[in-house]
Amino acid sequence: MCADFLPSRKRAAAVCVPDGKPLADALRRITHLGIGAHQDDLEIMAYHGIAACFGDEARWFGGIICTDGAGSPRAGGFAGYSDAQMKDQRRREQEEAARIGEYGVMAQLGYPSAAVKGSERSSLEDDLVALLERACPEVVYTHSPADRHETHVAVALASLRALRRLPDDARPRAVYGCEGWGSLDWLDDDDAVVLDVGAHPELAERLVAVFASQIAGGKRYDLAAAGRRRANATFRASHDVDVLEQAWLAMDLTPLLGEGAPDVETFVGARIERFAAGVKDRLQRYRETRPRVR
Repeated sequence: MCADFLPSRKRAAAVCVPDGKPLADALRRITHLGIGAHQDDLEIMAYHGIAACFGDEARWFGGIICTDGAGSPRAGGFAGYSDAQMKDQRRREQEEAARIGEYGVMAQLGYPSAAVKGSERSSLEDDLVALLERACPEVVYTHSPADRHETHVAVALASLRALRRLPDDARPRAVYGCEGWGSLDWLDDDDAVVLDVGAHPELAERLVAVFASQIAGGKRYDLAAAGRRRANATFRASHDVDVLEQAWLAMDLTPLLGEGAPDVETFVGARIERFAAGVKDRLQRYRETRPRVR
């Protein structure tokens, strides 16, 4: 299925609706939307939204993947795959995840990673606006602006620019910048959003396991994602018993959509400064005091 309403016509977007509903109707029902850079990003970083909608007729998860998967690392049985073969493999894996997770819509925009970071940033933004206008989700998940992966950061910033172009009454009530390449466990308690991702654990495992081209190809995202979920739940609070079994961390990016909002660099920089101030404060309070030499 191709979304003809997308402004960018340079490549055909692959859009699937697992339950066969007409695309316009399928988009209108989306309540939770994940915008990721690569196939499998949503199943790791936006699982909170997937689980919240799973089996609930009143809530529907929608996914947008921005890049085409051609640059994926490959090993084992996928070592000899061409870029074209890898793109097709990753597209099919993502559609299978959408079917298993009962997504309302799965759109794969097919941009090369280099284009997302450079020449076609404005085209990506236009495509995101077109999808957001038709979906009007209540909650949006994207990458953290503090992520170490440059394509993740480019997608996060494109998502924020697209969201700012929406009328006030069409904007989501919450936008989360989720950890990915690099944890957000350094955020102060007041700055961190702790997402409960313990629901439907078998579903979480199945979704990540779909991406055989990554797991068998040399990246054990299945083990890594499960480990981080459990680590976040235990190591987040040192003096409290575990409240959640599994947790994922995010920044609340919603304030960046409001009137007079700070720029992203200032917003993230303030959180880094609070982290640095906390480290310095603890060091100063417990630093070694040396006796004077007479």
